[in-house]
Amino acid sequence: MQQEEQKFLNDLDKKLWNAADKLRSNIDAAEYKHVVLGLIFLKYVSDAFAERREELHSAFKDPKNDYFLGEDADDELIHDELEIRDYYTEKNVFWVPALARWENLQNNAKVAPGTEIEIKNGKKITYKFTSIGKLIDDALEEIEKENPKLKNVLDKNYARRQIDPNILGQLIDKIAEIPFHHKTLHAKDILGHVYEYFLGQFALSEGKKGGQYYTPKAIVTLIVEMLQPYKGRVYDPAMGSGGFFVSSEKFIEAHDAPGSASVAGGRTPGATKGVGNISVYGQESNPTTWRLAAMNMAIRGIDFNFGGEPANTFSNDKHPDLRADFVMANPPFNMKEWNTGVKDDDPRWQYGIPPAGNANFAWLQHMLYHLAPNGSLGLLLANGSMSSNTNNEGEIRKRLLEEDRVECMVALPGQLFTNTQIPACIWFLTKNKKARGKLRDRSNEVLFIDARNLGYMKDRVLRDFTPEDIKKIAGTFHNWKTGVNYEDIAAFCNSATLEQIKKHDYVLTPGRYVGAAEEEDDGELFADKMARLTAKLKEQFEQSDKLEAEIKNNLAGLGYDL
Repeated sequence: MQQEEQKFLNDLDKKLWNAADKLRSNIDAAEYKHVVLGLIFLKYVSDAFAERREELHSAFKDPKNDYFLGEDADDELIHDELEIRDYYTEKNVFWVPALARWENLQNNAKVAPGTEIEIKNGKKITYKFTSIGKLIDDALEEIEKENPKLKNVLDKNYARRQIDPNILGQLIDKIAEIPFHHKTLHAKDILGHVYEYFLGQFALSEGKKGGQYYTPKAIVTLIVEMLQPYKGRVYDPAMGSGGFFVSSEKFIEAHDAPGSASVAGGRTPGATKGVGNISVYGQESNPTTWRLAAMNMAIRGIDFNFGGEPANTFSNDKHPDLRADFVMANPPFNMKEWNTGVKDDDPRWQYGIPPAGNANFAWLQHMLYHLAPNGSLGLLLANGSMSSNTNNEGEIRKRLLEEDRVECMVALPGQLFTNTQIPACIWFLTKNKKARGKLRDRSNEVLFIDARNLGYMKDRVLRDFTPEDIKKIAGTFHNWKTGVNYEDIAAFCNSATLEQIKKHDYVLTPGRYVGAAEEEDDGELFADKMARLTAKLKEQFEQSDKLEAEIKNNLAGLGYDL
């Protein structure tokens, strides 16, 4: 992204968050994010709709455009054409019914209860205003009716919350300040960014609870860059707010852009372009985050299948027959009591029964079960998964290695998460390491990457990756898979054989394999350096003894007997 665009978005983030945050004391904290994100959703879909509407209006009058309606087209005909749903859905633009368009919400937010209002932009209809909360609920209801994928998804509880109408009106005015016109950014870019930013800020302000639905952007981007989901089925069984799907869309758009470089293992020459070439499947048990994910997909026009309702991935698998080309997830770390209603003979446990006290290897095997024969999988887990031998975990890890499912292990630096300080790693697995396309035969090999020393402190608490860090890690992985320009680098990466891994008792901690960085040769002979350092140490010991004697003398002078 260009520097000017990023500055525009950063300034917008701060302005909106600070403005909206001033109203938080007037709204219950538990309800605040639903109120704000629901309004941002309405603002986004309305702005994207308006942007498309302006395009159509110009096209209908342009003789050189395929949409030209003819020289005799009057305003009434153009108006009627602008209300034809197909013009919007053909461009993957969300259809927004008249009642839900932002202009109507903002213009009528402060009218007196009982007022008859006229809804603009659509067919002329009157609406009896009772409260702004009820108007918002009715607008969301209309959106669900017109967009079946969102049935029972949107949070239609604004009237029930009984928020002070003046406060809600102020919040609407603040969100109305989000501009969708920019010389290079579209409404989708701007409002989508704001939605993501607010999710991240809620995660920070709510701590562990908020972080349940938010994975740091850098980690999501890293996994997507390593898996490269150009085409096919993408699945996340612990999807939270849908961050992996959004990042997949951005990845495809970036690499479909004119002049973008082809990446090893990515889209083949001549392949059809566009995010329409992926289909996303997800599951989430938390009703709040399930709704957030559906809204997140809707504002970006991504087609999705989230199982129709929130549900537990282990006890109520909503996609039992799915075999996905790309599977990626950041499930809860070290989750306990996950196996209620799950049988030991479940077909997903092909490598061993996961322990009831820790779901790490349940997530891993669930994802592997849903992976297509040539698919790729990326899973964020706690570091303990790489070395634990308790309760069958060591045996499961051993079988995964012996059946050649593990492709790459990445150790991450600390302080990447808003909601936990548990050290984490990324597992990359596949069912097929044989040579195909540009990929070489990697049978019985595992790539280890130690990224613990990468990144920078973005503030006093959180670490982040730079784009260069992500490029370095992902590039190393792709070079290793293709066999082009790959080499082991001490303290960073190493390609280990299964035999080498066996000697380490099937422990997968990258630090065991990558070794330490070589020290620069300063030209001093080892014997000379040892003599010099020993003499210096002796001198320091003598100074220490002298200081200790002086302290004792001083204490004795004060009457202390040592």
